[in-house]
Amino acid sequence: MRRFNIFLLLFVLFATVARAEWVSGDRAIMGTAVRVELWHEDPRKGAEMVEEVMNEMHRIDALMSTYKEDSEISAVNRDAARSPVSVSDELAKLVVRSLEMSRLTGGAFDVTYASAGYLYDFRARQRPQAGQIEEALEAIDFRLVEVDADHSTIAFRRNGVRIDLGGIAKGYAVERGAAILRGNGIEHGIVTAGGDSRIVGDRRGKPWVVGVRHPRDKQRVITRMPLRDEAISTSGDYERFFEEDGVRYHHIIEPATGRSASAVYSVTIIGPDATMTDGLSTSVFVLGVEAGLSLLEKLPEYEGVIVDNSGAMHYTSGLTAPQ
Repeated sequence: MRRFNIFLLLFVLFATVARAEWVSGDRAIMGTAVRVELWHEDPRKGAEMVEEVMNEMHRIDALMSTYKEDSEISAVNRDAARSPVSVSDELAKLVVRSLEMSRLTGGAFDVTYASAGYLYDFRARQRPQAGQIEEALEAIDFRLVEVDADHSTIAFRRNGVRIDLGGIAKGYAVERGAAILRGNGIEHGIVTAGGDSRIVGDRRGKPWVVGVRHPRDKQRVITRMPLRDEAISTSGDYERFFEEDGVRYHHIIEPATGRSASAVYSVTIIGPDATMTDGLSTSVFVLGVEAGLSLLEKLPEYEGVIVDNSGAMHYTSGLTAPQ
């Protein structure tokens, strides 16, 4: 009987391992490609967890998208210059984090960039005139945004101010997705939204290897990052753009000018929190190589790779350039 019980136990263990597999799903959410991949002993339950993460991404998109008229962020942009707008505690907290990022980066990260950014239409290849930008610049200043955290309201100090969380929301979303996986006991997984990824654990004894694409050749990978339980975010001028008379107009707007930042081609940041890596990749893109590296060296948990506008690569001191 004892031998039979041991045999039965081994059979059950073998059957469980035999069923375990990688489960994944892909969607278009938040204006980008979202992918969830995880290892689970029960593929059916794994698929349910993938769907749970996708539902969370949809929820965040419905809350924070400036393209949805019924989103909280759209209500803020419509009414916050007239009177404080009541929002969810979640949105209020993320706007507070955005304002903290603005102070950390000396204004290189600024959600009010949208005061000029909304004038661009990259699909239609439309850009604002110089006079429109100059007028909009008066409304680009993160200090014009007031958040009452106790009452979860947001107000603007002047007319014309608009905010957009596009430089931080996808990082926040993948961080939330990873939290769902961990809460369900997942030890190996990854949640990706466009250039932002949050890794849970490792790839079953191996690191997850995330490639960084060449900013001018999507078929080439310029470096590969072996990562475990970390976040990685890349911001580049190749995501949403058009060219006119030799000038590239893209979605990463420099708050000081209201125009597309042009000092670098792409920035990749790695660190423990995807909300931060997302915000920092945008910030360093605006700051450029020297100021960007200087900022990152003050943040010991975060490292970065910058591709400047000549194609040269620059690394923070905690990373080793490939030989």
